[in-house]
Amino acid sequence: MKAIEVNHISRSYGKVKALQDVSFSVEKGEVFGLIGPDGAGKTSMFRILCTLLLPDEGTASVDGFDVVRQMKEIRRRVGYMPGKFSLYQDLTVEENLTFFATLFGTTVEEGYDSIKAIYSQIERFKDRKAGALSGGMKQKLALSCALVHQPSVLFLDEPTTGVDPVSRKEFWEMLATLKERGLTIVASTPYLDEVRQCERVAFLNEGRVQGIDRSEMILDRFKEVFNPPGIERGKKKEMVTVTQQQAERAERAGQAERTEQAGQENVIEVEHLVKAFGNFHAVDDISFSVRKGEIFGFLGANGAGKTTAMHMLTGLNQPTSGTGRVCGYDIRTQYEDIKRHIGYMSQKFSLYEDLTVAENIRLFAGIYGMRKEEIKAKSEKLLRQLKFEDHANDLVGSLPLGWKQKLAFSVSIFHEPGVVFLDEPTGGVDPATRRQFWELIYDAASRGITVFVTTHYMDEAEYCDRISIMVDGKISAIGTPEELKRSLHQPDMDHVFTYLARQATRSE
Repeated sequence: MKAIEVNHISRSYGKVKALQDVSFSVEKGEVFGLIGPDGAGKTSMFRILCTLLLPDEGTASVDGFDVVRQMKEIRRRVGYMPGKFSLYQDLTVEENLTFFATLFGTTVEEGYDSIKAIYSQIERFKDRKAGALSGGMKQKLALSCALVHQPSVLFLDEPTTGVDPVSRKEFWEMLATLKERGLTIVASTPYLDEVRQCERVAFLNEGRVQGIDRSEMILDRFKEVFNPPGIERGKKKEMVTVTQQQAERAERAGQAERTEQAGQENVIEVEHLVKAFGNFHAVDDISFSVRKGEIFGFLGANGAGKTTAMHMLTGLNQPTSGTGRVCGYDIRTQYEDIKRHIGYMSQKFSLYEDLTVAENIRLFAGIYGMRKEEIKAKSEKLLRQLKFEDHANDLVGSLPLGWKQKLAFSVSIFHEPGVVFLDEPTGGVDPATRRQFWELIYDAASRGITVFVTTHYMDEAEYCDRISIMVDGKISAIGTPEELKRSLHQPDMDHVFTYLARQATRSE
């Protein structure tokens, strides 16, 4: 008997066909990937298999039980980590685990042996509220909650979105241990290194299965989706290969040193910046500068201090000590001026989902103090650029994630700020859409807008002019991607990040 069997499943939402005649099966004890671009139908499939959504047509079974007729049996046998954070932020670690155990008619004590290897890593923080945990700790708690009733099948809908590369590796090491115990795992992920951890994958696109095979075969067969061509750069719009990008960065780095010596404008200047919460220094004496039009990557593991530093630079929080200037304004005393001269896109989606695309553009343009005539002309141009002309009156909440991200970025620079701060802007977005997003970033930088970006995608780190990597609240390394790889003797930015992040000493 198969662990999962899906036969000719279809599901529509009004005129939108989320799933169209989908069929596949999963062996017991297999790690199976359900992959595809935004809006492909992956989440709808997960919800049907977890009995949270009824199919319009077709049949499906989990552990031999029908998803329509035997819901209760399935719910006792599956664990589910949805794409959005599934924990209760205002409950403690222990309270969350107890709550989920109670939901399934069991206790933490009864299920402890099944989660011990994972939960023991965070148990010392059992009295901390879930909302105060780092991304890696949230993962471990959410996985513990999904496993506490000892399920036979585990469904993971993009479980590592927004989590740093080291924590992602640790998460998949935990999944490998679960597989050894015979657990069947079905996962979706936008990370190619995680796709390769799956034994087989089904590639969904526009609600249909395009192929089912070993992960490497699918990634190769559909490489235009998962490994799109290089980003267009420069006036000639030439396609840039990795080698060309590296050469271009090296040239820019040399030019940067010469122009900086000649007094090139710094848009951000930070000296000995500290932010303390009691005896804990979230940001611990950092200094750096960022030049006009530069794409500056600000990297670090979850809990390293990146977001705290960004909050100080954007005027959302004041430092404990040290100095900083953004667009010429002092971060201590002129934070309201800073807010008017920057753009900001947070990792939590920053637009209003119950307003239309056009209404969001007008609202934020008005907040930035733009004139009505200017807003109208620029809105039309933006909608054409994003190919959103036919979607101006669509509610933002109805758009695919990738569309929302591109719109949020475009709105954040609508007023042509001196610098735009992007806090993990492409989390959970498929490779092709991330490529389109970075084309928007390059276009903004070419117009002189400085881009200050955090990301957990190490291929995106390669796109930056310079990078700093924070460890334990301090900047552990700073330079161009080529300089960092060369000085640390690492083959790529993923290895650079892992090498530095694993030197962290302070506890979560």
